[in-house]
Amino acid sequence: MKPTLYAHPFSSYCQKVLIALYENDTPFDFRMLGPDHSEAEAQLEALWPLKRMPVLVDGGRPIFEASIIVEHLALNHPGPVRLIPQDGQAALDVRMLDRVFDNYIMTPMQKLVFNQIRPEADRDSYGVTEARVMLDTTYAWLDRRMEGRTWVCGNAFTLADCAAAPSLFFADWAHEIPAALMHLRAYRARLLRHPSFARAVDEARPYRAFFPLGAPDRD
Repeated sequence: MKPTLYAHPFSSYCQKVLIALYENDTPFDFRMLGPDHSEAEAQLEALWPLKRMPVLVDGGRPIFEASIIVEHLALNHPGPVRLIPQDGQAALDVRMLDRVFDNYIMTPMQKLVFNQIRPEADRDSYGVTEARVMLDTTYAWLDRRMEGRTWVCGNAFTLADCAAAPSLFFADWAHEIPAALMHLRAYRARLLRHPSFARAVDEARPYRAFFPLGAPDRD
C-alpha cells in the first residue's frame, strides 16, 4: 500500500517532504489540506490533534515532522538517491544542517510572515528585528560554508538540501539574501533548478497570492 501524505503544496515544510518523495519517484497518495478540503482536514485532526502539516500515513501509522518523515521514507521506501548518508559522521553533518535550516532560516522567516498576519496593534517590531538579525547572521555563515560546494553537505543531494530549498526560497522573499553573498545566492539558484524542487515550486505557483508579504515577481 502506498503511503498517504496530508499536505499543502505551498507549505515550506510540506515541500521539504515532497522533494524527498520526488527525488526517488516514491509512489504516494496526496491529501490536499485547506479550507476547501474539510474531509482531509478532519482526517488530519484525527491523526494529529495539533493539525500541523505535513503528516504521512504509512501502513496505518501516522508519522509527524518533516525531517522524521524523510528519515522514515529513507528507511522504509529507499530509492536510488540516499538522502541520509550511510556513513555515520556524514549523516550527523546532514542532520545538523537540516536543523540549521529549520531553526535559523525557516523559523525567523516564519516570524516575519506571522507578524504580518497579526492585527497591526499586536505586531512585534522587536521580534521582527531579531528575526532579521538571525537571518543575516545565518546567511553569512552559510555563504562561507557554500564556497566550493555544490550541495550543502558536499557533492550529494541530501535531507539537508531538502530542508534548504524551501527555507531559502521563502526566506529570500521575506528578507532578501544580500547580493554580496554570491555563494549562497548561487546555491539557492541551483536548488531552484534541481528537478525535484523545481517540480514542487511549479505545483505551488497557483497559491503565491497567499504569501502575506507579497510574493516577488521572480523565481
